[in-house]
Amino acid sequence: MCGIAGIVGREGMPPSRALLGRMVDSIRYRGPDASGTWLDDDGAAGLAHARLSIIDLATGDQPMLSADGSLAIVFNGEIFNYVELRAELVRKGRRFATGSDTEVILQMYEEEGEDCVTRFNGDWAFAIWDARRRRLLLSRDRAGVRPLFYASTPRGALVFASEVKAVLCHPELERSIDAEALDQVFTFWCTLPSKTLFAGVHELPPGHNMVVEDGRTCVWPYWQIEFDDSGRRADEREAAADLLEVLTDATRLRLRSDVPVGAYLSGGLDSSVTTALVNRISGEGLRSFSVTFDDPEFDESVWQNEVVARLGTDHQAIRCTHDDIVRVLPDVIRHAEKPLLRTAPAPLFLLSQLVRDAGYKVVLTGEGADEFLGGYDIFKEAHIRRFWARQPGSTCRPLLLKRLYPYMKDLQAQPEAWRRRFFRVDAADLDSPLFSHLPRWELTRWSKLFFSEGLKQRLATHDAYREARELLPRAYAGWDPLSQAQYLEATVLLPGYILSSQGDRMAMAHSVEGRFPFLDHRVIEFASRLPPRLRMKTLNEKYLLKRAAGHLVPESVSKRPKQPYRAPDARSLFDPQTRRARRDYVDEMLSPEQLRNTGLFDAAAVGKLVDKARGGQAIGARDNMALVGILSTQLLVHQFIDRT
Repeated sequence: MCGIAGIVGREGMPPSRALLGRMVDSIRYRGPDASGTWLDDDGAAGLAHARLSIIDLATGDQPMLSADGSLAIVFNGEIFNYVELRAELVRKGRRFATGSDTEVILQMYEEEGEDCVTRFNGDWAFAIWDARRRRLLLSRDRAGVRPLFYASTPRGALVFASEVKAVLCHPELERSIDAEALDQVFTFWCTLPSKTLFAGVHELPPGHNMVVEDGRTCVWPYWQIEFDDSGRRADEREAAADLLEVLTDATRLRLRSDVPVGAYLSGGLDSSVTTALVNRISGEGLRSFSVTFDDPEFDESVWQNEVVARLGTDHQAIRCTHDDIVRVLPDVIRHAEKPLLRTAPAPLFLLSQLVRDAGYKVVLTGEGADEFLGGYDIFKEAHIRRFWARQPGSTCRPLLLKRLYPYMKDLQAQPEAWRRRFFRVDAADLDSPLFSHLPRWELTRWSKLFFSEGLKQRLATHDAYREARELLPRAYAGWDPLSQAQYLEATVLLPGYILSSQGDRMAMAHSVEGRFPFLDHRVIEFASRLPPRLRMKTLNEKYLLKRAAGHLVPESVSKRPKQPYRAPDARSLFDPQTRRARRDYVDEMLSPEQLRNTGLFDAAAVGKLVDKARGGQAIGARDNMALVGILSTQLLVHQFIDRT
């Protein structure tokens, strides 16, 4: 893991070591071990790199040049199968000057051009400048684990980096909020590809390459998620054995490192299985790390401790309080570079600090299992909603939704008529390709009632749902309902929020690299070819994973209902005893003056919401999302727009 940056183009302000140095310095926490800059001989391109040393500690510094000097690369991430690829290249007569996976990328590019990325098993964002062809190649891994942003200056130069703050170091780029992107966040929890919150700054979508050559830019997918179970046999025993085999190999590859590797342990099935596989493969004393909460509603330490006792890991946990969350939230927003609708990233920010303080740079985690193996409640919810819609007059079928969400107190108290409206079970809703996610997204959209009149007018013709529909692949309409729901989750929330705001950004804030066996493309492709009933059997989530790997963890963990990772939201911001904000910045950012200066929210409406939260009144999911979303947006503007 590292931070990369670069500029291509002589127009306006051409690349300089000073500017490249400022760009990479702004993200040095991504790579505190070393840094470097490089300029092409004619000044048409410049690259910069901040290194977190994990593979080939002695000779892997970047920017790295090919043997003849015609290629230059900066690379963030890991190519986990670099050992096998290197051996293949050596058999072809190629020689290596380093033991790094970075050099493997360069030589694979020399052999196969941009198609080389299809050979990689890993998580990456890299840039290759091909001096002979005057050509820049940018590439991002299949699942979107590693970030990569870019923007064009008014005079046509291209600026790119691992994070937006590095891109915005270029003095010719203006800083402003993209209103449509903000509308997307307050609908989907994140922006849709390729928007960011910052006007003119784009994110290369997962599984895409981008080439800049002769003043032209071309972006295309080299890999896409496809659901097709037509060629998959439905023998459960065989499928379970195959899943465990590919998942074990994915874990084995992700243990390749020249520094110690640890594991995150939440207490759920996915992280517990990952930890168990790491423990089994490494055969050494494994360090595991967890977050616990003072608030019992969110705490999972009971299950964490059961897994630790079963596996015998050397375990360490950080206990997160309400005050901890509000204390670090401004730093969380600065690293996330987007508004948040929940505080859940804050404890993960603290967890990565714990990992780094323990002397670790690499952790394996369980992200991706829910998306591709059918683990989320939203998948079960969609199944129940379709079941209800077949007999809309039933009084028993909607009760399944109450059983699905025992932790949602507001839902439990609502009358059936309200649940019918909320869960969208009418014929028109059933026909929507976005059916599975409509209740969640409609709940989020409620927060837009707090938008200012000026912002509402700017967004009067904007249709975020239309934008989401336009991104759906042609084959989507022919997929089964579960696969459709999984696709939406895997292509919107996973890269846009889970792997960024809760993943890369919180880990790299403290120079920690996360690795995800469930996001090995072989695991994803295996899961997407499974019959839907093996991913979720009626309402039994992650059915095949439980059958394949449930024996590796305590039965209490393998059989416990899915509990989504959450953290206290509004209650973290205000002390219920004193009715005061726990930190002064909360009052400042939510003050009428600051709200009017920003111009994005209605100061009077926000004031009523703040009074409600300050008074300790019971506020539900809608109010929580609105309050955190407004505060985080205000912080974002303060950190990135108001201050240069």
